[in-house]
Amino acid sequence: MKVAIVDYGSGNLHSARKAFERAAREAALSATIEVTADPASVRQADRIVLPGVGAFAACADGLRGISGMTGALDEAIRRRGVPFLGICVGMQLLAERGLEYGAVPGLGWIGGDVIAIQSHDPSVKIPHMGWNTLLPRREHPLLAGIPTSDVGWHAYFVHSFHFRVGNPADLVAETDHGGPVTAMVARDNIAGTQFHPEKSQKLGLKLISNFLDWRP
Repeated sequence: MKVAIVDYGSGNLHSARKAFERAAREAALSATIEVTADPASVRQADRIVLPGVGAFAACADGLRGISGMTGALDEAIRRRGVPFLGICVGMQLLAERGLEYGAVPGLGWIGGDVIAIQSHDPSVKIPHMGWNTLLPRREHPLLAGIPTSDVGWHAYFVHSFHFRVGNPADLVAETDHGGPVTAMVARDNIAGTQFHPEKSQKLGLKLISNFLDWRP
């Protein structure tokens, strides 16, 4: 199995590669983990991961700035059904628009907008930084074997914006940060987490191993 982690100048690439290598090793899965900015390599991958940190607009510009990359992603993921995982801003880029600095087009693979977190509790600080449990809104293979809700494992978040999906069926999990905050979205072979699985210890390693074994 070849896993392509897309390098477009954003994301915790070293941490992501190490986490995917460890998850594959511990799950006894044979996988080659490659960090790449080559669209041809992305087209040939069996799994594709899109990380991302920072501002939505900068990440969108960086991704589109690599000649042929968005076309390679579209061909592999939407036409051939290659399993895809977006992480943090990499998940947000699935949206139709990011509304951080004006309206910036996303990939548009899952309907909805990326909006600022609005806390109902004035004591809750934004950005949201720290560890939270997940509140599932529907079942999904990537969450198999992961304890959730009040007694669940914790995931690591760091963000000020979140993905407000247009179709509730695309929402897999939320977390609470002064109100509901989108934690995970998915549709068909496409999934994304607002939290960082590469930094989320046992929850992250289990989710990554589920992704490597996913047959959507």
